[in-house]
Amino acid sequence: MGNIILQMQNITKVFPGVRALDQVNIEVTEGEIHAICGENGAGKSTLMNVLSGIYPYGTYEGDIIYQGQECRFHNIKDSEHKGIVIIHQELALVPYLSIAENMFLGNERATVGVVDWDLTNQKAAEYMGIVGLRENPRTLIKDIGMGKQQLVEIAKALAKDVKLLILDEPTSSLNEGDAKNLLDLLLKFKLEKGITSILISHKLNELAYCADKITVIRDGHSIETLVKGKDDISEARIIKGMVGREMTHRFPPREHMIGDVAFEIRNWTAYHPLYSDRKVVDNASMVIHRGEVVGIAGLIGAGRTELAMSVFGRAYGTNISGELFKDGKPISLHTIPQAIQAGLAYVTEDRKGNGLIIPDSIKHNLTLARPEFISERGILDKDLEVHKAKDLRQRLGVKAPTVEQLVANLSGGNQQKVLVGKWIFAQPDVLIMDEPTRGVDVGAKYEIYQIINDLVAMGKAVLMISSELPELLGMCDRIYVMNESRVIAELPAQEASQESIMGYIMQDSKKEIGA
Repeated sequence: MGNIILQMQNITKVFPGVRALDQVNIEVTEGEIHAICGENGAGKSTLMNVLSGIYPYGTYEGDIIYQGQECRFHNIKDSEHKGIVIIHQELALVPYLSIAENMFLGNERATVGVVDWDLTNQKAAEYMGIVGLRENPRTLIKDIGMGKQQLVEIAKALAKDVKLLILDEPTSSLNEGDAKNLLDLLLKFKLEKGITSILISHKLNELAYCADKITVIRDGHSIETLVKGKDDISEARIIKGMVGREMTHRFPPREHMIGDVAFEIRNWTAYHPLYSDRKVVDNASMVIHRGEVVGIAGLIGAGRTELAMSVFGRAYGTNISGELFKDGKPISLHTIPQAIQAGLAYVTEDRKGNGLIIPDSIKHNLTLARPEFISERGILDKDLEVHKAKDLRQRLGVKAPTVEQLVANLSGGNQQKVLVGKWIFAQPDVLIMDEPTRGVDVGAKYEIYQIINDLVAMGKAVLMISSELPELLGMCDRIYVMNESRVIAELPAQEASQESIMGYIMQDSKKEIGA
């Protein structure tokens, strides 16, 4: 630990109708990992956007002191020139460009205006080696997984001679193994290169694992900074700072009233849309009762999302076979509108790509799935739309001054609430939720869990996919385990544990290798 590398003093940022930051102060020491945490909408990402110049000087009040000098960044290039690089939660990579092309996009290795591709690929390979990425630099981004894409972003930052690395929810889309590898990489950079990192994360165990200091932001105010080795940095203590109160239960209690079978998937098989000989779902069968929350556990690539999307009106996959039953009767769902009309809903894991219309209002997004509910004879009732949207916004606790607010201006957690609300508005009988709390803080998670409990109390059936095993264990009545596109186990809640679930996956993987 050394000198103070960054001071942000009395930072205030106002959007129309919202004071996102109010006199926020933060001090970062050179060579440390400094975590920032808070509920969704607290102002964490806004503060980092101010620091990186995304919100330029003049659009906020307060001072940025970096390496002892006052800085007035007018764009992201200004901050990068000083060695400040930000990696956003939504990765800024171009899918159809190679790893090397992405790494040096806007920072090209060129001579007299001509890109030197040999040098570009050579340098890319060097930086990729530092972060432990063994791919060919010519590999397209679309052909590597999310964990490797995160490593590309970090390698890209190293290529810009980073001194202060900002990571906004870098592990939200990663499994536990990839997340730990990324955090270990930050620790390695700290020890071996002296790189300072600012880490935003809702996964509190990650903060305790790697952060030297934790600054808590609540409702646009900097509340406190906790120091490892000096202060209590347990999850309970951090949560108290974030929400302003003790949270004795991470999962709301629920009375379990299981009814008749609501939905059944029988012998379901689907193939990859591009590689027609590759199964993405292999003879899967599941049963979900009314009043029941059923979970699907499995590693990334196990086929969980592919199963959910292929069932939901064949939104994914080709050459699909198998049977679906709702309330004991066979149903045929060949399109998404058919699935919605049949009483199914699918909360996608990709809210920005497939779930919401980001440039549109909260109001329009909430009512998008079933416009007939706010229409009469095909004519939209705008007053009814506003009324329904206001009711849902209040029920879900979406932080916004009005339902006319653009979804683009909401925090990630509030966008997630709008996505859930969109499908609640559709009044489904069966709600498939794919990573429903991804990128959501503990307080908002609890609210979403309570919404799920309310739905099953009404006799709805919920199928929940989650990469967080504690979430499945805390919420589900039963858990199916998937591996290699197949359902390999079914566990009642009382028999399920993280160890038993991972045991089934490891045992099945060994069989696959042996076969």
